[in-house]
Amino acid sequence: MSHSLTPRDTGNLPALAARPLIRLDAYVAEDGSTVVNGHLLEMGGTRKPNEAILDAIAMFARTLGAPVAATVIDRSVMQVARLRVHPDGSSRTIADEDDLPPGLERTAAEEEAFPPLARVERIIQHAQREELHAAFVLASALREHLTLRRGPEDDLSLEARAIEAYLAYLRADYTLSITLALTVARIRCRTDLHRAAPDVARATAAWQRLMDEGQVVTRGQELLHMWGRLSAEGVLLEPAHQAMAHTVRTRLEHGARAVPAPPSSASALPPAQEPVAPEDKPLKPTRRGLRRFTRKASRTPAP
Repeated sequence: MSHSLTPRDTGNLPALAARPLIRLDAYVAEDGSTVVNGHLLEMGGTRKPNEAILDAIAMFARTLGAPVAATVIDRSVMQVARLRVHPDGSSRTIADEDDLPPGLERTAAEEEAFPPLARVERIIQHAQREELHAAFVLASALREHLTLRRGPEDDLSLEARAIEAYLAYLRADYTLSITLALTVARIRCRTDLHRAAPDVARATAAWQRLMDEGQVVTRGQELLHMWGRLSAEGVLLEPAHQAMAHTVRTRLEHGARAVPAPPSSASALPPAQEPVAPEDKPLKPTRRGLRRFTRKASRTPAP
């Protein structure tokens, strides 16, 4: 999707009879890459992310002939913003407490308008064309918004994080890949042990590519603890998974440091105090009248 904001097909638009609960979503990565409703915007090197987002959302508002709500996760400034954009292009931000409260009805309505699985298909298409940067940014946007709506332990949020971890692996960013994959495995080990082994295996695959000794030992010890727990619970059934567990122990035993006995939990913190996804840096809440997302109708380009 280019910054001309012309939709390629009607699948990019919410249904004309969409309920007011439905809102658009946008994402700005740390490098400025910008996504609106699962589509990467081509910025052309000169367009500011906030202006591109406002133009895209205004296009939706004009199509619907009604004001549109939007949630923008902006990692470049570590903030989540809540917007109202009108058909004339004017916009304003509201504080989190002024927004519709999250809930199952709102989440279901939003995802019915823009299904997560359709976004996953688009991510896969980019990956198959070896457009790994685009695929990774879209996966990050999907994971961020699903986590915001549903929480990090939700199945869809976990699947999006697993996809993001795999794409980081394909991009040879093994440190990020194992960070993401370990979070998925850690949550699975706590919430659904019978489904955890494949996620621990994916984290192990990324760990095997690490070269930094400190990371190898720290991450390896957590993996070893996970494999040990799966074995103790009798759910480590696949020979391939057993072989991966043996690989972790062997590599650690032949490393420069001794391998201590695994603790009773994956970290020293009591479970109630452990962050579910420690790599998810917290976002600042929206302020009313946030300038970069507030503009008058006269500033809106013609459609």
